[in-house]
Amino acid sequence: MAKLIYAAIASLDLYVEDEDGGFGWAKPGEELHAFVNDLERQLGTYLYGRRMYETMVAWETIDDVPDQPAVIRDYAEVWRAAEKVVYSGTLEEAASARTRIEREFDPVAVKQLVESAERDVGVGGPGLAASALEAGLVDEVHLFLHPVVIGGGKPALPKGQRLELELVGQGRFDDGVVHLHYRAKH
Repeated sequence: MAKLIYAAIASLDLYVEDEDGGFGWAKPGEELHAFVNDLERQLGTYLYGRRMYETMVAWETIDDVPDQPAVIRDYAEVWRAAEKVVYSGTLEEAASARTRIEREFDPVAVKQLVESAERDVGVGGPGLAASALEAGLVDEVHLFLHPVVIGGGKPALPKGQRLELELVGQGRFDDGVVHLHYRAKH
């Protein structure tokens, strides 16, 4: 059965963006990027909010930039191969193939999507992930913690929600990033 997976690259103090919306500090090294590529290769569908989609849609045409490293080209292929569902009340049309727009997040429809999926489903962005976590839909959480404290911004995990998680894996990358893999206790 497919799982709903939330993965976030975050600062050590658990922010995905700083107070100005920047995340340049979170650029993955090649080793980490290759690991994320392999992790996301198992996904058949991405669920995004509008802002996360607008960030990620660059992968649709990244091959247009000459001399991209192999790890970048590989992720672009992974991203383009997956279906994308974007939850937005304002986005008029998708800027990528294999993409549909839904006007609102419906936990029942998402549960049905995951249950009928042949491959795992990823939820991207902390806002949408918070809705999925609150609805009890997330099966796994992957946190990639960068060795930087940014002091504020957009949190990777929702405030005010209690989550029962079981650590099932961990790792360290050559750039000091730590990976924590959790399974949700439903």
